Amino acid sequence: MKTTSALYAGAVAVGFALLLGTSQARMNAGQPPADTVRIDDDDLGGLVSSPTGPEAGVWVIAETTDLPTKFVKIVVTDDRGHYLVPDLPKATFNVWVRGYGLVDSIKVQTTPGKILNLTAVVAPNARAAAEYYPAGYWFSLIRVPEKSEFPGNAPGGNGISPTIKGQADWIQRLKSGSCTACHQLGTKGTREIPKELGTFHSSAEAWDRRIQSGQAGAQMAGGLNAMGKDRALAMFADWTDRMTGGELPPVPPRPRGVERNVVITQWDWADPKAYLHDQVSTDRRNPTINANGLIYGSLELSADYLPVLDPVHHTISQVKLTVRDPNTPPTSARMPQPSPYWGDEAIWTSRNNVHNPMFDEKGRVWMTSAVRPAANPDFCKEGSSHPSAKLYPVANAGRHLAVYDPATKQLTHISTCFGTHHLMFAEDANRTLWTSGGGQVVGWLNTKMFDETHDEVKSQGWTALVMDTNGNGKRDAYVEPNQPLDPTKDKRYGSAFYAVAPAPDGSIWGSVLGFPGAVVRLNPGTNPPETTLVEVYEPPYNNPKAPVQGYSPRGGDVDRNGVYWSALASGHLASFDRRKCKGPLNGPTATGQHCPEGWTLYPEPLPQLKGVTDSGSAEASYYTWVDWHDTLGLGANVPIDTGNASEGLLVLKDGKWIVLRVPYPMGFYTKWMDGRIDDAKAGWKGRGLWATVSTRTPFHMETGKGTTSKVMHFQLRPDPLAK
Repeated sequence: MKTTSALYAGAVAVGFALLLGTSQARMNAGQPPADTVRIDDDDLGGLVSSPTGPEAGVWVIAETTDLPTKFVKIVVTDDRGHYLVPDLPKATFNVWVRGYGLVDSIKVQTTPGKILNLTAVVAPNARAAAEYYPAGYWFSLIRVPEKSEFPGNAPGGNGISPTIKGQADWIQRLKSGSCTACHQLGTKGTREIPKELGTFHSSAEAWDRRIQSGQAGAQMAGGLNAMGKDRALAMFADWTDRMTGGELPPVPPRPRGVERNVVITQWDWADPKAYLHDQVSTDRRNPTINANGLIYGSLELSADYLPVLDPVHHTISQVKLTVRDPNTPPTSARMPQPSPYWGDEAIWTSRNNVHNPMFDEKGRVWMTSAVRPAANPDFCKEGSSHPSAKLYPVANAGRHLAVYDPATKQLTHISTCFGTHHLMFAEDANRTLWTSGGGQVVGWLNTKMFDETHDEVKSQGWTALVMDTNGNGKRDAYVEPNQPLDPTKDKRYGSAFYAVAPAPDGSIWGSVLGFPGAVVRLNPGTNPPETTLVEVYEPPYNNPKAPVQGYSPRGGDVDRNGVYWSALASGHLASFDRRKCKGPLNGPTATGQHCPEGWTLYPEPLPQLKGVTDSGSAEASYYTWVDWHDTLGLGANVPIDTGNASEGLLVLKDGKWIVLRVPYPMGFYTKWMDGRIDDAKAGWKGRGLWATVSTRTPFHMETGKGTTSKVMHFQLRPDPLAK
């Protein structure tokens, strides 16, 4: 049976604690009942105050290493400075205060069931305070080239690549098109030059060396060259020099309102040399699947196992992965320059390159995974009798499918003709698994047929993306993407899905990367691929009919009403509602910019980059996920961005932002989330969102080299002191 204690906030002697340089725990009694924090024997509660009074909207962090894996729980103080950390396991915790305008308080060691009053430490100056700001606030100080500098005229000239015609394209490449698609810019590890890099004559020279570091060095250098290396290095050098000279970002607002109700629980998993891409906790279609069960992750290029977390017992484990063909190539060990963290060691070694896991209705974990080398078997190619190959043969596929059954511990490889990246189940009788990443095609697997026959050839299909440009409502012979329209034919769209999202009406939505990018609605028809058609909608960039301009979707999701939501590189969350379109949805004019009225853009809650006057922000969210089933507690159909520069989740509720910041360790960056309902009758305790740290550079986080990825559980209680 739990016991209950009470804190009465009126008798807090903070001055003495500050004088001693430490926070003291006190039991207090005899105060007015209105100022009470009541705790159970597995809670911690108390008052946070500084010499200026109670500290509202700051974080209280409780961390322990007594459990099988490191465990942290974080809450926010209410408007009177009270806090309550609920449901802690039996362990000894270090507890401290972190907040905007503060520096970390001294850590106090305690056990659950205690009233613990904490003394917050006011930052001695603005620079000390800014050390705790999210990366995106520091990133907002970067000064991108002015609009007048475009188009580029390198080599020589202004140093900008001539392929970049405008400022927006430059920003897209800086954000989701290159740098921040893999890690943050603005963390301490990126805004400062590590001494391990060496000594340089200039910051530009230091940046030139930095981007060549490690196994991603060639990719980073290629991204910079595509922008125009000289101008990009000058931009980064200017950013670093101004911050070194004392320039500081704007002050973020402290959590307020619903943001103070969040409870964040985190566990370490995986290992310091691996990076996570995604995690999965349940079946998207039914979030009660796998209630209180194991969480599975994917390590992309870094290692060949699925990290596993048991959040009930606080234990971690691994599911070893294999490939069908031992000649499947591993991640390249090549690096242009050694890493300042890992030297010449090749820390990424994966053959599977597992990217995106999903649960099915049977509790199995499906994943995109390489199972063989890229060259396709004959049934995929020209001359094959496969229905999809007859329409559009495919020669290569770099990543395929696999499924792990926790009940039997069996891993099954599935060789697909189409490449895979993201995957998601449709709500149909065939339990169709749709995938992105096929290059010029979108692929699927009939999992019902596969379970019944184990025939991977007959169970799969793929389609080119064909627009009905002749407007007759059916799929016909088509012209190629680089050919002019033919009024008697359709036209093939030359890109395919990055994100993939089956809608309740049977259509499949996806995003297209690049500039200005697009979203695509795929209608499979009655006999795919023969009947499959797509509609293409570009975001309202450089469109005089649109009140707000935006560009370059990345990850996206569809809600239960068929509205597609996507994070844009312009620093917006965009919704596209096809029902608002006034013009025809097919025909010769329906090729992209024909429905600006369908778009609504919401600037994400960060400052804008320097030198940018257009709508948007410095945010660079990687993905958007829609909470179909109210797993967070803010209602069904709420869209949530990954908030990669904000170091948290960005929830759009009734047109207003709710920022769920992860304050510790600094550098939270996720690429996906899902919501699970463990107990529908348990209120806020029975539901929540799950995410993982997904940065490719966990060693950039505040805890440095040795930091592992972490699983995060976000829950919203009715108030900041709810137990």
